[in-house]
Amino acid sequence: MKPIIFCKDISKTFVTGDIKTTVLRDVNFKIFPGEFVAITGPSGSGKSTLMHILGVLDSPTTGKYELDSQDVSKLSDNELAEIRSKQIGFVFQSFNLLPRATVIHNVELPLVYANVAHKDRQPIVYQALKNVGIEDTSHYQKRSNQLSGGQIQRVAIARALVNNPTILLADEPTGNLDQKTGQVVLDTFRRLNRSGRTIILITHDQYVAKHASRIIKIMDGKIIEDAPNDNHHFMASERKQQS
Repeated sequence: MKPIIFCKDISKTFVTGDIKTTVLRDVNFKIFPGEFVAITGPSGSGKSTLMHILGVLDSPTTGKYELDSQDVSKLSDNELAEIRSKQIGFVFQSFNLLPRATVIHNVELPLVYANVAHKDRQPIVYQALKNVGIEDTSHYQKRSNQLSGGQIQRVAIARALVNNPTILLADEPTGNLDQKTGQVVLDTFRRLNRSGRTIILITHDQYVAKHASRIIKIMDGKIIEDAPNDNHHFMASERKQQS
């Protein structure tokens, strides 16, 4: 099986005047289709910069990044925008929903940008919402600012899924949620992963990271550990007992 993500000697340096700050140093790893990977490390470790590179929101200073066997550095701006629109779904800590727009309107926005016909949008939106566990259609016409934190984040996940991306890239998705609500969101990611979705979770929280089946630890811009997470089956059984 070919990796869906291949990073070879990735480094990133920011230049401000005469000051150079290197935040990633010779990062190497592969991610294969269907994996659930947590990239974890403390604040300032370089994990957010790495996330921006993986999501083709930024480019490395040196090194090679291949996404689905494509050398990203050789792609045009339009091709990169197409990848961000259709191949990668983004979930952020701050949700990034339109507060006064309805759930349906928030979720269908990527379809609007992708020029999907209006008559074809509703079944796609409904399926995306059901995939994240929001099956009560009475919520669909509510504005996002009328929902709970957990519901808002699940709507954000549905929006990320609506174009059926290959990869779901989540940056601190439980950071603004209490533990119980965050657990619902993490269970949603696990369910999506079991259905075959590749998930990359960026987090500083070791408890959150343990829900993934593989953990990449980064410190001072370098990978210090990359190993299967033997505890993720325990985490799943523990949640069943608690429920």
